[in-house]
Amino acid sequence: MSEALLPEARAETSSVKQPPTPKLLQILGPGLITGASDDDPSGIATYSQTGAQYGYQLGWILLFTWPLMCAIQEISARVGRVTGNGLAGVIKRHYSKPVLYSLVSLLLLANTINIGADLGAMAAAVNLLVGGPTLLYVAAFAVISVLLEVFVRYSRYVSVLKWLTLSLFAYVGTAFVVDVPWGTVGYSLVHPKITLDVAFLTVVVAVLGTTISPYLFFWQASEEVEEIEESDGARPLKRAPEQAEPEFHRIRVDTYIGMALSNAVALFIVITTAATLNAHGVTDIQTSSQAAEALRPIAGPLVFLVFALGIIGTGLLALPVLAGSAAYALGETFGWRVGLARRPGRAIEFYATIALATGIGAVLNFTPIDPFKALFWSAVINGVAAAPLMALIMHLASRRASMGRFTLPLPLKVVGWLATAVMGVAALGMLATMGV
Repeated sequence: MSEALLPEARAETSSVKQPPTPKLLQILGPGLITGASDDDPSGIATYSQTGAQYGYQLGWILLFTWPLMCAIQEISARVGRVTGNGLAGVIKRHYSKPVLYSLVSLLLLANTINIGADLGAMAAAVNLLVGGPTLLYVAAFAVISVLLEVFVRYSRYVSVLKWLTLSLFAYVGTAFVVDVPWGTVGYSLVHPKITLDVAFLTVVVAVLGTTISPYLFFWQASEEVEEIEESDGARPLKRAPEQAEPEFHRIRVDTYIGMALSNAVALFIVITTAATLNAHGVTDIQTSSQAAEALRPIAGPLVFLVFALGIIGTGLLALPVLAGSAAYALGETFGWRVGLARRPGRAIEFYATIALATGIGAVLNFTPIDPFKALFWSAVINGVAAAPLMALIMHLASRRASMGRFTLPLPLKVVGWLATAVMGVAALGMLATMGV
């Protein structure tokens, strides 16, 4: 989002008005919502399959990826806060159009498929709970999500999304209801058993691709721009360097807590399904609703109920992030007015993109397309796009031409490049397991 597109009435004071000692809930925002949205119904399906197929064997990946997620998400947030532009806007300024168009096209395609899969999973969860027409539920969730994004004021909508993160604790609770051998869990986390067969590597790549996804980078950077617009006196740090220290601290706390919540919840899903499904010989789970249904006879109706309700809650949280990140990227690419803080009449193309992406995702559920195969290809697209996009973000964030005096400190740069290398190896591994 360019500076010319910022709201005309924004106050031009020299510092952001914050309470002397901000409460944690006031600090938490883009990072918390970004991390929580990573555990969407599609992610739940991946973690459920991991636990069902390999038991506790792969829980260590979620510990390993936490610092990598923190680094790349903090860097994305810093780009937005320093420049006052989302990722697509910054890429547009510093790279060629083919690079920009390729990355944004892949993001739009993957996000739309993911929206369709999440809508289908949410509808299936409602069907499991109360019965009724699944496709009607798909349409209802799509309409509700779009209406909330378009017509609810940004500050209020963000508050709703923050409270929706509580739905993730459903998966923490289920792990303490079922019989879990915690000693075995702890041993597996610090002493992982690694094999190099195709099936094992495919699941590892799937988990990496689910936890570190391109749409998360775009969303968190753009939400930092929204925070600038919504906060009295806030300006891009390149123009207001005196605001940098408290803002970088806020971003770091917000991001680290958000990513910790994301990975902790994913770990508890793996633990729950390992203790129930894997322990009873159920090793093939393709969707989150299948996981919930499989839990009912093994773990009882309470675990089934909590698991199914969690799918609906996380879906409501993830849909606006998926559709919104696509709209931000496309809008910044073509110079539209963008932002959830804008009224619908002042950002028509932006909100139309949200509605269109959500609508196409919903329509996918009315076609003969296999949602599991579509989601697989979405993961492939994300996996292929993540590493080059991360390399681009690292390059941008390390250049004075784009970041001014706020280029990356060395520790953050090292971990960011490590995360990029890991995702590059994961993408190559995924292509190798596919026989490409």
